[in-house]
Amino acid sequence: MTIWITRAPDEGRPPEGGPLSGVRLAVKDNIDVAGLPTTAGCPEFARTPAVDAPVIARLTAAGAVVAGKTVMDQFATGLTGTRSPTGPVSCVADPRVIAGGSSSGSAVAVARGEADIALGTDTAGSGRVPAAMNGVVGLKPTRGLISVDGVVPACLSIDCVSIFARTSADALLALSVAAERPGPAERGAPREARADLVRLAAPRIGVPPDSQLTFGDDESAGLFAAAVDGVRALGAEIVEMDLRPFRAAGDLLYGGPWVAERLAAVGDFIRANPGATLDPVVRAVILGAEGIDAVAAYRGRYALDALVREAAPQWDRMDALMVPSVPWAPTIEQVAADPHGVNAALGTYTNFVNLMDLCALALPAGRRSSGVPFGVQLIAPAFSDALLCSLGSRLERRSVRLAVVGAHLRGQPLNHQLTARGARFVAATRTSADYRLHRLPDTTPPKPGLVRAPGPGAAPIEVEVWELGEAEFGSFTAEVPPPLAIGTVRLADGTDVAGFVCEPGALAGAEEITRHGGWRAFLAS
Repeated sequence: MTIWITRAPDEGRPPEGGPLSGVRLAVKDNIDVAGLPTTAGCPEFARTPAVDAPVIARLTAAGAVVAGKTVMDQFATGLTGTRSPTGPVSCVADPRVIAGGSSSGSAVAVARGEADIALGTDTAGSGRVPAAMNGVVGLKPTRGLISVDGVVPACLSIDCVSIFARTSADALLALSVAAERPGPAERGAPREARADLVRLAAPRIGVPPDSQLTFGDDESAGLFAAAVDGVRALGAEIVEMDLRPFRAAGDLLYGGPWVAERLAAVGDFIRANPGATLDPVVRAVILGAEGIDAVAAYRGRYALDALVREAAPQWDRMDALMVPSVPWAPTIEQVAADPHGVNAALGTYTNFVNLMDLCALALPAGRRSSGVPFGVQLIAPAFSDALLCSLGSRLERRSVRLAVVGAHLRGQPLNHQLTARGARFVAATRTSADYRLHRLPDTTPPKPGLVRAPGPGAAPIEVEVWELGEAEFGSFTAEVPPPLAIGTVRLADGTDVAGFVCEPGALAGAEEITRHGGWRAFLAS
């Protein structure tokens, strides 16, 4: 279950013509939506607010429509998506693999097409880890750009409302609406726009040496290396940087005094409600902060300040830092066996961002052979949000996803036309339920024709999604013979990709094979 409670369709009708008119918005269940319970993943904590949180008010005033509240790790304490009273949330690509947390439901809602954008929160990576695990964009804005009023706090001094979207441009649009005017005055003005244009034209991207990177599997290491090559191909200068002070800062989040903020936020509720439905790991993490005193808090602050100063000169040499979003893709079973260890590993590249007052953008960067997504982060100083989203958009434009339906499927005679171009298999899936499939006569090798034709008899059709570079996509399409063409194919999750379609005029007299559900099944029959 992803969206656990929905708003009635006649509630909160959007204004006509707003920049987000009709956009479906899913909301993490620690953010107030008027008339819907806010539980923060704990039923006994529930309250029903009379007014929207400011971020909700701004987005709905621009036309967004709240689709519902999403499941989350209880009290936003966890990066796994398994610490919910409704049970673990799975990755969209593999039910055995975690969705990541704590904003698990929000990421999955966008990945499944249940929402166009979604709100989460991000304190240790809760908006970026689930984005990476489910192949969507996750923006952790500069602290203070989006109000956290009406949000159940985790660590109030570093909490951020985060944004999930399918593209960097969509995330930036949502941020432009949600951001407070003016931004946080105590940290100066946003970055100068002309300087960001220069950085965008020839960005300097910091990448740690291999010796400072930790991966749980070889595939993740290879996908990260490929992502670095992709950034280099954009014309970026790759700058080797030292990740050690950043990771040391991240270690302070749970190894230092900041966990006491979680106790300040909900400790009184936990103590007063011993019979509440509390995840035992969440209870242990929060109540484990009871021994932290003011001396420890000051020492932690001094240690963090020293690490920020140590890392600061590196920002003179790079415009953005690029690291993996997560080092591996753990299963639900692995989390159950080692909840603390897996959770800590998932925050390897995310924990330091909030503490060091940085902004970050999590981007899809390929898939493992299992189909589970892999992602990278672009990280930059505060107020670099627009620069990161612009860089993200450039990276997104460098590759094209293509749905194939017949002779280009794996194991079929024309699949080599994809693999010879370095195309990467992404996923086996189906179209939406309004397609028909025909066997085309007199083609060598035999090929099907796919058409979108809503009505009785239409059905989802098996397809494979592949990813290839723009130039390779161009040369591939040049080889597509009529009556086939490359058009737009809608997938079962509501997303649109390039894909094989057929000219309707070529279907006269062709055998319809929709009932088989796909080309492979037809051949097997």
